[in-house]
Amino acid sequence: MRVLFTTLAHRTHFYPLVPLAWALRGAGHEVRVASEPSLTHDITQTGLTAVPVDTPEWSIDDPADLELLKQFHEDGFAYLRDFDFAGHDRAKWTWEHLLGLQNILVPSHDSVMNNDRMIDRLVTFAREWRPDLVVWETYTIAGAITARAVGAAHARFIAGPDVVMRVRKEFLRLRETQPPEHQEDPTAEWLEWTLERLGVDGGFTEDMVTGQWTIDSTAASTRLDPAGDAISVRHVPHNGPAAVPGWLRVPAARPRVCLTFGLSEWVAEFLSGTVLTDLLHTLAALDIEIVATLTEAQRASVTEVPANVRLVEFAPLNDLLPTCAAVVHHGGIGTKANAELHGVPQVILAFGMDTAVMGEGIEEFGAGLWMPIEDLTSATLREKLVRVLTEPSFAKAAARLRDEVLAQPPPNAVVPLIEQLTAEHRGRV
Repeated sequence: MRVLFTTLAHRTHFYPLVPLAWALRGAGHEVRVASEPSLTHDITQTGLTAVPVDTPEWSIDDPADLELLKQFHEDGFAYLRDFDFAGHDRAKWTWEHLLGLQNILVPSHDSVMNNDRMIDRLVTFAREWRPDLVVWETYTIAGAITARAVGAAHARFIAGPDVVMRVRKEFLRLRETQPPEHQEDPTAEWLEWTLERLGVDGGFTEDMVTGQWTIDSTAASTRLDPAGDAISVRHVPHNGPAAVPGWLRVPAARPRVCLTFGLSEWVAEFLSGTVLTDLLHTLAALDIEIVATLTEAQRASVTEVPANVRLVEFAPLNDLLPTCAAVVHHGGIGTKANAELHGVPQVILAFGMDTAVMGEGIEEFGAGLWMPIEDLTSATLREKLVRVLTEPSFAKAAARLRDEVLAQPPPNAVVPLIEQLTAEHRGRV
Protein backbone atom coordinates (compact mmCIF):
# COMPACT_ATOMS: atom_id res chain seq x y z
CA MET A 1 0.00 0.00 0.00
CA ARG A 2 0.98 3.66 -0.28
CA VAL A 3 1.50 5.59 2.96
CA LEU A 4 1.78 9.36 3.19
CA PHE A 5 3.15 10.94 6.38
CA THR A 6 2.51 14.64 7.02
CA THR A 7 4.43 16.67 9.56
CA LEU A 8 5.06 20.17 10.76
CA ALA A 9 8.31 21.49 9.32
CA HIS A 10 10.27 20.92 12.51
CA ARG A 11 12.62 18.06 13.39
CA THR A 12 11.10 17.50 16.82
CA HIS A 13 7.75 16.72 15.15
CA PHE A 14 9.23 14.67 12.32
CA TYR A 15 11.81 12.50 14.09
CA PRO A 16 9.31 10.46 16.17
CA LEU A 17 7.67 9.38 12.89
CA VAL A 18 10.85 8.03 11.29
CA PRO A 19 11.02 4.53 12.88
CA LEU A 20 7.37 3.81 11.99
CA ALA A 21 7.88 5.11 8.46
CA TRP A 22 10.84 2.78 8.03
CA ALA A 23 8.93 -0.14 9.53
CA LEU A 24 6.28 0.32 6.85
CA ARG A 25 8.94 0.80 4.20
CA GLY A 26 10.71 -2.36 5.38
CA ALA A 27 7.43 -4.27 5.07
CA GLY A 28 7.36 -3.41 1.39
CA HIS A 29 5.03 -0.41 1.40
CA GLU A 30 5.66 2.81 -0.51
CA VAL A 31 6.24 5.71 1.89
CA ARG A 32 6.36 9.46 1.31
CA VAL A 33 6.82 12.28 3.84
CA ALA A 34 5.16 15.62 3.04
CA SER A 35 6.10 18.89 4.68
CA GLU A 36 7.30 22.36 3.80
CA PRO A 37 10.55 22.60 1.80
CA SER A 38 12.53 23.71 4.86
CA LEU A 39 12.30 20.12 6.18
CA THR A 40 13.26 18.39 2.93
CA HIS A 41 16.94 17.96 3.83
CA ASP A 42 16.08 16.42 7.22
CA ILE A 43 13.62 14.02 5.58
CA THR A 44 15.98 12.85 2.88
CA GLN A 45 18.82 12.38 5.39
CA THR A 46 16.74 9.64 7.00
CA GLY A 47 16.62 7.79 3.68
CA LEU A 48 12.91 8.49 3.25
CA THR A 49 11.40 10.18 0.19
CA ALA A 50 10.30 13.76 0.74
CA VAL A 51 7.37 15.57 -0.84
CA PRO A 52 8.18 19.28 -0.50
CA VAL A 53 4.86 21.09 -0.38
CA ASP A 54 5.59 24.63 -1.51
CA THR A 55 3.40 27.05 0.40
CA PRO A 56 2.41 30.47 -0.88
CA GLU A 57 4.08 33.45 0.71
CA TRP A 58 2.00 35.87 2.72
CA SER A 59 0.86 38.64 0.40
CA ILE A 60 -0.77 41.29 2.56
CA ASP A 61 -0.05 44.66 1.02
CA ASP A 62 -1.47 46.86 3.76
CA PRO A 63 1.19 47.26 6.51
CA ALA A 64 -1.56 47.86 9.08
CA ASP A 65 -3.23 44.55 8.20
CA LEU A 66 0.12 42.75 8.34
CA GLU A 67 0.85 44.21 11.76
CA LEU A 68 -2.59 43.14 12.96
CA LEU A 69 -1.92 39.60 11.71
CA LYS A 70 1.44 39.48 13.50
CA GLN A 71 -0.13 40.72 16.72
CA PHE A 72 -2.88 38.11 16.49
CA HIS A 73 -0.33 35.31 16.19
CA GLU A 74 1.73 36.65 19.10
CA ASP A 75 -1.36 36.92 21.29
CA GLY A 76 -2.80 33.62 20.03
CA PHE A 77 0.33 31.60 20.68
CA ALA A 78 0.73 33.27 24.07
CA TYR A 79 -2.83 32.20 24.92
CA LEU A 80 -2.02 28.63 23.90
CA ARG A 81 1.25 28.60 25.80
CA ASP A 82 -0.31 29.88 29.00
CA PHE A 83 -3.60 27.97 28.91
CA ASP A 84 -4.19 25.71 31.90
CA PHE A 85 -3.95 22.40 30.01
CA ALA A 86 -3.12 20.65 33.28
CA GLY A 87 -6.55 21.63 34.64
CA HIS A 88 -5.29 23.12 37.89
CA ASP A 89 -7.91 25.87 37.89
CA ARG A 90 -11.21 24.26 36.93
CA ALA A 91 -12.82 27.70 37.04
CA LYS A 92 -11.05 28.36 33.74
CA TRP A 93 -12.43 25.19 32.18
CA THR A 94 -15.82 26.79 31.58
CA TRP A 95 -17.73 26.82 28.31
CA GLU A 96 -16.65 30.41 27.70
CA HIS A 97 -12.95 29.71 28.27
CA LEU A 98 -12.93 26.50 26.23
CA LEU A 99 -14.84 28.16 23.39
CA GLY A 100 -12.25 30.92 23.47
CA LEU A 101 -9.50 28.31 23.27
CA GLN A 102 -11.15 26.65 20.25
CA ASN A 103 -11.41 30.07 18.60
CA ILE A 104 -7.65 30.49 19.11
CA LEU A 105 -6.73 26.92 18.16
CA VAL A 106 -8.32 27.13 14.72
CA PRO A 107 -6.40 30.15 13.36
CA SER A 108 -3.15 29.66 15.31
CA HIS A 109 -2.88 25.86 15.59
CA ASP A 110 -5.04 24.26 12.92
CA SER A 111 -5.35 26.55 9.94
CA VAL A 112 -2.01 28.37 10.06
CA MET A 113 0.58 25.89 11.35
CA ASN A 114 1.38 24.08 8.10
CA ASN A 115 -2.29 23.54 7.28
CA ASP A 116 -4.21 26.25 5.42
CA ARG A 117 -1.04 27.17 3.52
CA MET A 118 -0.31 23.60 2.39
CA ILE A 119 -3.74 21.97 2.10
CA ASP A 120 -4.46 22.72 -1.55
CA ARG A 121 -1.07 21.60 -2.84
CA LEU A 122 -0.99 18.56 -0.58
CA VAL A 123 -4.42 17.49 -1.84
CA THR A 124 -3.28 18.01 -5.42
CA PHE A 125 -0.32 15.69 -4.83
CA ALA A 126 -2.49 13.08 -3.08
CA ARG A 127 -5.08 13.08 -5.85
CA GLU A 128 -2.29 12.10 -8.23
CA TRP A 129 -0.34 9.70 -5.97
CA ARG A 130 -3.45 8.14 -4.34
CA PRO A 131 -2.24 7.08 -0.88
CA ASP A 132 -4.07 4.27 0.91
CA LEU A 133 -3.14 5.64 4.34
CA VAL A 134 -2.22 9.07 5.68
CA VAL A 135 -0.41 9.27 9.03
CA TRP A 136 -0.49 12.81 10.40
CA GLU A 137 1.23 14.06 13.51
CA THR A 138 -1.12 15.98 15.74
CA TYR A 139 -0.08 19.45 14.48
CA THR A 140 -0.75 18.66 10.81
CA ILE A 141 -4.49 18.24 10.45
CA ALA A 142 -3.95 18.88 6.74
CA GLY A 143 -3.24 15.15 6.63
CA ALA A 144 -6.77 14.31 7.76
CA ILE A 145 -8.25 16.70 5.22
CA THR A 146 -6.12 15.19 2.46
CA ALA A 147 -7.16 11.67 3.43
CA ARG A 148 -10.85 12.61 3.20
CA ALA A 149 -10.26 14.25 -0.18
CA VAL A 150 -8.86 11.04 -1.70
CA GLY A 151 -10.71 8.39 0.32
CA ALA A 152 -7.62 7.22 2.20
CA ALA A 153 -7.62 5.87 5.73
CA HIS A 154 -5.90 8.17 8.22
CA ALA A 155 -4.31 7.87 11.64
CA ARG A 156 -3.15 10.53 14.08
CA PHE A 157 0.32 10.05 15.57
CA ILE A 158 0.88 11.17 19.19
CA ALA A 159 4.30 11.43 20.81
CA GLY A 160 3.36 13.32 23.99
CA PRO A 161 0.44 14.14 26.30
CA ASP A 162 -2.66 14.67 24.17
CA VAL A 163 -3.62 18.02 25.67
CA VAL A 164 -5.46 19.30 22.61
CA MET A 165 -7.81 16.35 22.65
CA ARG A 166 -8.24 16.63 26.43
CA VAL A 167 -9.65 20.14 26.12
CA ARG A 168 -11.70 19.25 23.03
CA LYS A 169 -13.43 16.40 24.86
CA GLU A 170 -14.43 18.76 27.66
CA PHE A 171 -15.45 21.41 25.13
CA LEU A 172 -17.76 18.95 23.35
CA ARG A 173 -19.25 17.82 26.67
CA LEU A 174 -20.07 21.41 27.68
CA ARG A 175 -21.29 22.22 24.18
CA GLU A 176 -24.12 19.72 24.58
CA THR A 177 -25.35 21.67 27.64
CA GLN A 178 -25.73 24.92 25.67
CA PRO A 179 -28.91 26.11 23.94
CA PRO A 180 -28.97 25.00 20.28
CA GLU A 181 -28.39 28.54 19.04
CA HIS A 182 -25.12 28.75 21.04
CA GLN A 183 -23.62 25.36 20.20
CA GLU A 184 -20.70 26.77 18.24
CA ASP A 185 -17.78 24.61 17.14
CA PRO A 186 -15.08 26.69 15.41
CA THR A 187 -12.98 23.62 14.55
CA ALA A 188 -15.86 21.80 12.88
CA GLU A 189 -16.90 24.96 11.03
CA TRP A 190 -13.40 25.52 9.62
CA LEU A 191 -13.08 21.89 8.53
CA GLU A 192 -16.58 21.91 7.00
CA TRP A 193 -15.75 25.05 5.04
CA THR A 194 -12.41 23.59 3.90
CA LEU A 195 -14.00 20.37 2.67
CA GLU A 196 -16.61 22.33 0.74
CA ARG A 197 -13.91 24.51 -0.80
CA LEU A 198 -12.06 21.39 -1.95
CA GLY A 199 -15.23 19.82 -3.36
CA VAL A 200 -15.18 16.94 -0.88
CA ASP A 201 -18.55 15.34 -0.05
CA GLY A 202 -19.62 13.97 3.32
CA GLY A 203 -19.03 16.98 5.53
CA PHE A 204 -17.22 17.18 8.85
CA THR A 205 -16.92 14.16 11.10
CA GLU A 206 -15.14 14.09 14.46
CA ASP A 207 -12.56 11.59 13.26
CA MET A 208 -11.04 14.41 11.24
CA VAL A 209 -9.84 15.76 14.57
CA THR A 210 -9.10 12.49 16.34
CA GLY A 211 -7.97 10.39 13.40
CA GLN A 212 -9.83 7.21 12.46
CA TRP A 213 -7.46 5.68 14.96
CA THR A 214 -4.45 6.88 16.94
CA ILE A 215 -0.87 5.66 17.01
CA ASP A 216 0.56 6.56 20.42
CA SER A 217 4.26 6.27 21.26
CA THR A 218 4.02 7.67 24.80
CA ALA A 219 4.45 5.46 27.84
CA ALA A 220 1.01 4.27 28.98
CA SER A 221 1.41 5.59 32.54
CA THR A 222 2.12 9.10 31.27
CA ARG A 223 -0.92 9.33 28.98
CA LEU A 224 -3.79 11.57 29.94
CA ASP A 225 -6.49 9.00 29.27
CA PRO A 226 -6.63 5.28 28.55
CA ALA A 227 -5.44 4.52 25.04
CA GLY A 228 -8.89 3.26 23.93
CA ASP A 229 -8.68 2.57 20.19
CA ALA A 230 -5.05 3.68 20.05
CA ILE A 231 -2.24 1.50 18.77
CA SER A 232 0.55 1.55 21.32
CA VAL A 233 3.99 1.56 19.74
CA ARG A 234 7.36 1.68 21.43
CA HIS A 235 9.36 4.86 21.15
CA VAL A 236 12.43 4.08 19.04
CA PRO A 237 14.92 6.96 19.16
CA HIS A 238 15.89 8.84 16.06
CA ASN A 239 18.24 11.72 16.80
CA GLY A 240 19.14 12.62 13.24
CA PRO A 241 22.61 12.27 11.72
CA ALA A 242 25.00 11.67 14.59
CA ALA A 243 28.42 10.38 15.51
CA VAL A 244 29.42 9.32 19.00
CA PRO A 245 32.17 11.72 20.15
CA GLY A 246 35.31 10.40 21.79
CA TRP A 247 34.52 11.82 25.22
CA LEU A 248 31.24 9.89 25.27
CA ARG A 249 33.02 6.57 24.74
CA VAL A 250 34.84 6.93 28.05
CA PRO A 251 32.92 6.14 31.28
CA ALA A 252 32.10 9.20 33.36
CA ALA A 253 34.29 9.57 36.45
CA ARG A 254 31.39 11.09 38.39
CA PRO A 255 27.59 10.96 38.06
CA ARG A 256 26.80 12.60 34.73
CA VAL A 257 23.90 15.03 34.35
CA CYS A 258 22.58 16.22 30.98
CA LEU A 259 21.19 19.74 30.68
CA THR A 260 19.29 20.37 27.45
CA PHE A 261 16.88 23.20 26.70
CA GLY A 262 15.94 22.70 23.06
CA LEU A 263 15.49 25.48 20.51
CA SER A 264 12.23 27.09 21.64
CA GLU A 265 12.28 30.88 21.77
CA TRP A 266 9.85 30.67 24.70
CA VAL A 267 12.46 28.74 26.71
CA ALA A 268 15.32 30.97 25.56
CA GLU A 269 13.57 33.99 27.10
CA PHE A 270 14.41 32.61 30.55
CA LEU A 271 18.02 31.59 29.79
CA SER A 272 20.16 34.67 29.48
CA GLY A 273 23.92 34.36 29.69
CA THR A 274 23.83 35.49 33.31
CA VAL A 275 21.22 32.88 34.21
CA LEU A 276 23.07 30.08 32.40
CA THR A 277 26.41 30.99 33.95
CA ASP A 278 24.88 31.08 37.42
CA LEU A 279 23.09 27.74 36.87
CA LEU A 280 26.24 26.01 35.68
CA HIS A 281 28.36 27.29 38.56
CA THR A 282 25.78 26.35 41.17
CA LEU A 283 25.25 22.85 39.82
CA ALA A 284 28.97 22.32 39.18
CA ALA A 285 29.57 22.70 42.90
CA LEU A 286 27.97 19.26 43.24
CA ASP A 287 30.17 16.20 42.76
CA ILE A 288 28.88 15.60 39.24
CA GLU A 289 29.84 15.95 35.58
CA ILE A 290 27.57 18.22 33.53
CA VAL A 291 26.99 17.94 29.79
CA ALA A 292 25.00 20.96 28.60
CA THR A 293 23.69 21.02 25.03
CA LEU A 294 23.34 24.71 24.19
CA THR A 295 22.93 26.75 21.04
CA GLU A 296 25.90 28.65 19.68
CA ALA A 297 24.50 31.92 21.04
CA GLN A 298 23.90 30.38 24.48
CA ARG A 299 27.41 28.94 24.62
CA ALA A 300 28.87 32.31 23.69
CA SER A 301 26.84 33.99 26.44
CA VAL A 302 28.31 31.82 29.23
CA THR A 303 31.10 33.92 30.70
CA GLU A 304 32.92 31.21 32.67
CA VAL A 305 32.75 27.42 32.35
CA PRO A 306 33.57 25.28 35.42
CA ALA A 307 36.05 22.43 34.95
CA ASN A 308 33.40 19.72 35.36
CA VAL A 309 31.05 21.24 32.77
CA ARG A 310 31.13 20.31 29.08
CA LEU A 311 29.31 22.63 26.66
CA VAL A 312 28.30 21.06 23.36
CA GLU A 313 25.97 22.10 20.56
CA PHE A 314 24.65 18.59 19.99
CA ALA A 315 25.03 15.11 21.39
CA PRO A 316 22.87 12.13 20.33
CA LEU A 317 20.56 11.62 23.31
CA ASN A 318 20.20 7.92 22.60
CA ASP A 319 23.94 7.59 23.30
CA LEU A 320 24.30 10.30 25.95
CA LEU A 321 21.39 9.51 28.26
CA PRO A 322 22.35 5.89 29.05
CA THR A 323 25.51 7.34 30.64
CA CYS A 324 23.56 9.85 32.76
CA ALA A 325 22.25 9.71 36.31
CA ALA A 326 19.70 12.47 35.57
CA VAL A 327 18.55 14.85 32.87
CA VAL A 328 17.29 18.43 33.23
CA HIS A 329 15.20 19.57 30.28
CA HIS A 330 12.39 21.78 29.02
CA GLY A 331 9.76 19.14 28.34
CA GLY A 332 10.80 18.31 24.79
CA ILE A 333 8.94 15.20 23.63
CA GLY A 334 12.08 13.59 22.27
CA THR A 335 14.11 14.25 25.41
CA LYS A 336 11.35 12.94 27.68
CA ALA A 337 10.85 9.81 25.54
CA ASN A 338 14.59 9.06 25.42
CA ALA A 339 14.87 9.50 29.18
CA GLU A 340 11.97 7.11 29.75
CA LEU A 341 13.44 4.55 27.38
CA HIS A 342 16.79 4.59 29.19
CA GLY A 343 15.39 4.79 32.72
CA VAL A 344 16.87 8.20 33.53
CA PRO A 345 15.25 10.36 36.26
CA GLN A 346 14.14 13.76 34.98
CA VAL A 347 13.78 17.35 36.15
CA ILE A 348 11.40 19.15 33.80
CA LEU A 349 11.30 22.94 33.51
CA ALA A 350 7.78 23.43 32.15
CA PHE A 351 7.28 26.45 29.87
CA GLY A 352 3.67 26.05 28.76
CA MET A 353 1.49 24.01 26.38
CA ASP A 354 1.84 20.32 27.32
CA THR A 355 5.07 20.62 29.33
CA ALA A 356 3.39 21.09 32.72
CA VAL A 357 1.27 18.01 32.01
CA MET A 358 4.47 16.11 31.15
CA GLY A 359 6.11 17.25 34.36
CA GLU A 360 3.14 16.32 36.50
CA GLY A 361 2.95 12.88 34.92
CA ILE A 362 6.62 12.18 35.58
CA GLU A 363 6.38 13.43 39.16
CA GLU A 364 3.21 11.45 39.89
CA PHE A 365 4.89 8.30 38.58
CA GLY A 366 7.87 9.08 40.81
CA ALA A 367 10.43 9.18 37.99
CA GLY A 368 11.37 12.83 38.45
CA LEU A 369 10.35 16.33 39.48
CA TRP A 370 9.15 19.43 37.69
CA MET A 371 8.62 23.15 38.13
CA PRO A 372 7.48 26.07 35.97
CA ILE A 373 10.43 27.67 34.21
CA GLU A 374 9.23 31.00 35.60
CA ASP A 375 10.29 29.70 39.03
CA LEU A 376 13.76 28.73 37.84
CA THR A 377 16.64 29.83 40.03
CA SER A 378 19.97 28.19 40.70
CA ALA A 379 18.81 27.29 44.21
CA THR A 380 15.47 25.74 43.19
CA LEU A 381 17.05 23.70 40.40
CA ARG A 382 19.89 22.54 42.63
CA GLU A 383 17.42 21.38 45.28
CA LYS A 384 15.41 19.31 42.79
CA LEU A 385 18.48 17.86 41.11
CA VAL A 386 20.01 16.83 44.44
CA ARG A 387 16.80 15.00 45.34
CA VAL A 388 16.64 13.18 42.02
CA LEU A 389 20.30 12.13 42.31
CA THR A 390 20.31 11.07 45.94
CA GLU A 391 16.86 9.63 46.67
CA PRO A 392 16.80 6.02 45.34
CA SER A 393 13.04 6.10 44.68
CA PHE A 394 13.50 8.24 41.56
CA ALA A 395 15.92 5.83 39.89
CA LYS A 396 13.69 2.88 40.81
CA ALA A 397 10.60 4.56 39.33
CA ALA A 398 12.52 5.52 36.19
CA ALA A 399 13.56 1.86 35.81
CA ARG A 400 9.89 0.80 36.10
CA LEU A 401 8.96 3.33 33.45
CA ARG A 402 11.71 1.95 31.20
CA ASP A 403 10.27 -1.55 31.61
CA GLU A 404 6.85 -0.20 30.65
CA VAL A 405 8.25 1.42 27.50
CA LEU A 406 10.09 -1.75 26.48
CA ALA A 407 6.91 -3.80 26.96
CA GLN A 408 5.25 -1.86 24.13
CA PRO A 409 5.52 -3.42 20.66
CA PRO A 410 8.21 -1.99 18.37
CA PRO A 411 7.16 -0.36 15.08
CA ASN A 412 7.74 -3.51 13.03
CA ALA A 413 5.31 -5.45 15.21
CA VAL A 414 2.38 -3.03 14.67
CA VAL A 415 2.61 -2.96 10.87
CA PRO A 416 0.12 -5.85 10.42
CA LEU A 417 -2.44 -4.06 12.61
CA ILE A 418 -1.96 -0.85 10.63
CA GLU A 419 -2.49 -2.81 7.42
CA GLN A 420 -5.71 -4.30 8.83
CA LEU A 421 -7.10 -0.95 10.01
CA THR A 422 -6.22 0.68 6.69
CA ALA A 423 -8.20 -1.98 4.83
CA GLU A 424 -11.16 -1.45 7.18
CA HIS A 425 -11.21 2.35 6.93
CA ARG A 426 -10.05 3.10 3.39
CA GLY A 427 -12.82 4.69 1.34
CA ARG A 428 -15.10 5.23 4.35
CA VAL A 429 -16.48 8.63 5.38
